[in-house]
Amino acid sequence: MTITEGKQQDITQGRSLELDAGSIVVFDRGYTDFTWFNLLNSKGIYFVTRLKANTKYRVISRHPVNKEQGITSDQTLILTGPKADTCPIKLRRMGYRDPGTGKHYVFLTHPFELAAKTIADIYKSRWQIELFFKCIKPNLKIKSFVGTSKNAVMTQIGVAMCMYLMVAYLKFCSKLDLSIQQIIRLFQVNLFERTDLWGLLKGDPPGPIETQVQMQFTFS
Repeated sequence: MTITEGKQQDITQGRSLELDAGSIVVFDRGYTDFTWFNLLNSKGIYFVTRLKANTKYRVISRHPVNKEQGITSDQTLILTGPKADTCPIKLRRMGYRDPGTGKHYVFLTHPFELAAKTIADIYKSRWQIELFFKCIKPNLKIKSFVGTSKNAVMTQIGVAMCMYLMVAYLKFCSKLDLSIQQIIRLFQVNLFERTDLWGLLKGDPPGPIETQVQMQFTFS
């Protein structure tokens, strides 16, 4: 997680990522940067994104498509716009129509050895990230800040995010049909109760609480 000012573009963080050769990076059109695309290619890193409508290019070859899989086009292109010299490599333009929604997508990528349907599936898997963000927004609530300095604000956001990720991990491990919000509320109600965590998540009745020796303080 990186916390930045609201005016900073996402691509700034994208350029700073250290990725291994052979990685496949999936991102939306907000990360379009042809200089970065060329850099990823030079490092042996693949990318899959959506093509911006105003992108200037020239198709140099067309490939057979399987329309039964929803593939509408599969082409090799080179850029021809003002920034063409920043990314002189061959790119792949692929059209896909989702059979469930009927929505048409146009992808821009450059691994030519992968099947067109595989490219579509790779981008579709990105939707899980969007669902994760959608889930964070209503649950990661910070009603007030303890401090007002930059360090205090960033620390409180970081702590809240760590808490949320821990709850998300518990949800994943428990395999129970509980939402993040339900788990958080369950913890809030039992915050000062000494009970087994997994038993609490599964709804088991509370067991006997062992007697503990409390720390005593003497003031003089």
